[in-house]
Amino acid sequence: MHEDDSTPMAALNVLYDVGARDEDPNRTGFAHLFEHLMFGGSAHIPDFDDPIQLAGGDNNAFTSNDMTSFYNVLPAQNLEVAFWLESDRMLSLNFDPTVLETQQKVVVEEFKETCLNQPYGDVLHLLLDLTYKVHPYRWPTIGKTIQHVEDATMEEVRDFYFQYYRPNNAILVVAGKVKTDEVRALAEKWFGGIPPGVIPQRNLPKEPKQTEFRRLVHEGNVPLDAIYLAFHMPDRLSRDFYATDLLTDTLSNGQSSRLFRRLLKEKKLFSSIDCYLTGSFDPGLLIIEGKPNGEISMEQAREAIWAELEDLKNNPVSQTELEKLQNKVESALTFSEMSAVNKALNLASFEVLSHAELINDEARLYNEVTTEDMQRMANELFHCENCSELVYVSRG
Repeated sequence: MHEDDSTPMAALNVLYDVGARDEDPNRTGFAHLFEHLMFGGSAHIPDFDDPIQLAGGDNNAFTSNDMTSFYNVLPAQNLEVAFWLESDRMLSLNFDPTVLETQQKVVVEEFKETCLNQPYGDVLHLLLDLTYKVHPYRWPTIGKTIQHVEDATMEEVRDFYFQYYRPNNAILVVAGKVKTDEVRALAEKWFGGIPPGVIPQRNLPKEPKQTEFRRLVHEGNVPLDAIYLAFHMPDRLSRDFYATDLLTDTLSNGQSSRLFRRLLKEKKLFSSIDCYLTGSFDPGLLIIEGKPNGEISMEQAREAIWAELEDLKNNPVSQTELEKLQNKVESALTFSEMSAVNKALNLASFEVLSHAELINDEARLYNEVTTEDMQRMANELFHCENCSELVYVSRG
């Protein structure tokens, strides 16, 4: 609960503790499929969108490797509409073969559009399969292959729903112009009678430490060659996550960042270059991707990136540079918490990690990072044995 009288709106978020990492390796894409199925109607609500829109609100959802989140924002006086909608699809989803077939087609088309027919669309499939060998992060949220979603049966769909979409596997967050006692009463009214389920115990295989350089060269119908370097990094709750995140900002956040300024603007070696992290709950990846200019060889591009990484390892980030990065992060965090829906989403995401209080501690944890922390993490991450390289070669 977050009471906020500064807005006339209220946001309700229901987060289910299930994501792509919980799927059968031979039946991937189910969590993402369910994101779509949950809008296909339930026992008493044939169309999910109409009631929320008639109440002056809006709704959406997203799926990741770690969770599935459904959120609604509407005038606070109409909050009960969102309770009614979310509780009904938790209680009894509409297992209509026509709805399943329709949503399977939607997801398959999304797979084709984003992964198969778009330049570099299969990069994530290739890179994750290269970097992870046992952990289920080795496939993306949309699934390994179209066939897994196409072949999904109604029995499999029912089983997945009753395994994971239960009240004892969900987190409810309400934020906005509301009172805690009123929301507690609504929660009891609409969710109190929904029976719990038997949630499978999560026992995911731990990814072994990478001890050798990996490289994959892939040819595709893309306009430019591209290089991707992926490094294994700490999990979301590690204190070293914050130093690692600031390393990505050092390398690629704004026009003064090192990779952008030195390799793209000054040396003109790349037409585009970026650095980011996956931010996953379990140990994730820091990824650097770049598209060299036409006259620059892949060897030159690779050497230029590694030279910048070696500079980070050997020369600490200056205190001035670090403080500038920390100020940017604190500003971004402050602005991100201005809307009720963002507060609800962030509270739910931290609570599924059993640390809801992190919403108040994030800025402090970033500000506690030192230049020594960043240099230490650069040395821990940026070495060949921890690197997987994907070279995407333009066909022709």
